[in-house]
Amino acid sequence: MMTPQIAAYGSWKSPITADDVFAKFIGLRGIQLDGNNLYWCELRPDGRTVIVCRSSDQQTIDLTPPGYNVRTRVHEYGGGDYLAAGGVVYFSNFTDQKLYRQVPGEEPQPVTHIAGMRYANAILDAIHDRIIVVREDHTTDALQPVNTLVSIGTAGDDDGQILVSGNNFYSTPCLNPEGTRLAWLTWNHPNMPWDGTELWVAELLADGSIGQRTLVAGGKAESIFQPQWSPDGTLYFISDRTGWWNLYRWHEQQAEVEVLCPMEAEFGEPQWKFGMSTYGFASADKLICAYSQKGYYHLASLDTRTLRLHQFTLPYTVLSNIRVADGQVFFIAGSATEPVALVQFDLTTKIIRVLRRSQEITLDSTHCSIAQPIEFPTEQGFTAYGFFYPPRNRDFIGRPEERPPLLVMSHGGPTAATLPLFRYSIQYWTTRGFAVLDVNYTGSSGYGRAYRERLKGQWGIVDVADCVNGARYLVSQRLVDGNRLAITGGSAGGYATLCALTFYQLFSAGASYYGVSDLEALARDTHKFESRYLDGLVGPYPERRDLYLARSPIQHIEQLACPLILIQGLDDPIVPPNQSQMMFDALRNRGLPVAYVTFAGEQHGFVKAENNKRALEAELYFYSRIFKFELAEEIEPVEIENL
Repeated sequence: MMTPQIAAYGSWKSPITADDVFAKFIGLRGIQLDGNNLYWCELRPDGRTVIVCRSSDQQTIDLTPPGYNVRTRVHEYGGGDYLAAGGVVYFSNFTDQKLYRQVPGEEPQPVTHIAGMRYANAILDAIHDRIIVVREDHTTDALQPVNTLVSIGTAGDDDGQILVSGNNFYSTPCLNPEGTRLAWLTWNHPNMPWDGTELWVAELLADGSIGQRTLVAGGKAESIFQPQWSPDGTLYFISDRTGWWNLYRWHEQQAEVEVLCPMEAEFGEPQWKFGMSTYGFASADKLICAYSQKGYYHLASLDTRTLRLHQFTLPYTVLSNIRVADGQVFFIAGSATEPVALVQFDLTTKIIRVLRRSQEITLDSTHCSIAQPIEFPTEQGFTAYGFFYPPRNRDFIGRPEERPPLLVMSHGGPTAATLPLFRYSIQYWTTRGFAVLDVNYTGSSGYGRAYRERLKGQWGIVDVADCVNGARYLVSQRLVDGNRLAITGGSAGGYATLCALTFYQLFSAGASYYGVSDLEALARDTHKFESRYLDGLVGPYPERRDLYLARSPIQHIEQLACPLILIQGLDDPIVPPNQSQMMFDALRNRGLPVAYVTFAGEQHGFVKAENNKRALEAELYFYSRIFKFELAEEIEPVEIENL
């Protein structure tokens, strides 16, 4: 092995290119089982999502023909984009948001016909030859779209019959094995689904209409997740009534619910998207579930009679999208050393098979920086969490007198989480000589309801303080260079970036991807799903307009005194482009180094590999100019004003 070369941090020649990060990456999600067929969705580098089918004879084919893109815009974040049932696939097409019915090998045929309707989270009601689906109606004169549960004939010969209405939001319809009872989740403004939801059950009458309804669990301060009927007709669900999302089941005769294995662990997740699943049934007596503790996931089997929980030994730190059938468990999984993959796990033999990788592993372990969980002190005596990635490249070491620059990553949400998962997007930085801190700031999921709710009324304050204190902690441990600290993030993470640069004088540079700069504008302009989210995070608007102004970086632009790059999709319906444009104009007028990179056709989170590649390289180029290190490769320059 060659002796490592001494070189400035940031200038190391990396074995990872931006193409490795994005052009060779396939997004995996949406696992479904139908008979002996396995289905899933793949987000391809060109931005198109297709449904893939793997048959019982191990043959894998793309079902979605060219010209179709499987993606719903319900809640804008989507999920639950398709249904595979009875050998037929029903899917939402991104371009027109209509539902299509597709028999494998044939051209898709529209099932819905009215423009302005969106659909998600469909299930099959075989008895009545229809699908039951969440519909979001943008055709009414109401101030916001109207969400309902509707039924639509599988032949596409009706415009949809409303089954359940009256609340702001609906999700997760599910039928019992006999097809005679329907369960669903619902919630109202200003709640988000992780704040509080209700679980309802109703009889389905012979004509398919809804009969007597029963409220099973939930409320304004109890979040219910993933109701599901077991093979013997018992209704199971996940609730956070104890402060942790744990498993429960409903005893209808006694009109009570039973907790199954109370733990300080999260069996549920924040419902940003439809179709999420953390458990399934191998039989009426055996439930297979995933749960997380301090960011690390585990797979286990629960005996529904004895309530004994048995944990499997698997080489994964992250698990999602659990589906179970015929002694097999299918899920999306990854680890600190491997990117996510579609995995099959045999419950009898314990054999693991990787069916599809999001990308091939091309990085040698000697280049790989592995997530190190850290806990650090933050405001008011609390503790915050994150994962630290030191720089690593077998061919280089830093100069003896230097410490590496630090890139603090702030995830979106803010009620989301970062996970200890191998990501080329992090290794891109660490192999070039950057240290990375990926922060699970106050409000992140995975650490219990109390940790999530500490963000209530404090968004833009405690989450930002956690990012700042994480950087300070690493500086105090002499692991990074306190004079070369940068912060980056998208959406809520972009807001944290802008707040950190505005209200603290710690960071030397930052990158905001479609970040919020004006809370008041966001409260007025954003989409229905999040239109009252800020009531809990900040305060009711306009009654507490003072808080919105106090926490909006654009209102305190004179305090922001370091270089910034802004990256924005021009078709973003969640954080409109004017949020970034205002920051760019203000900083340019003040004479600060600032860059603005935009992408036509992209929304909230970019889907095209070429645009993601350009954004990542632009960010690296920006830091190279600000921190004054030479790049080891040619990168298309970014115009930086006032530099």
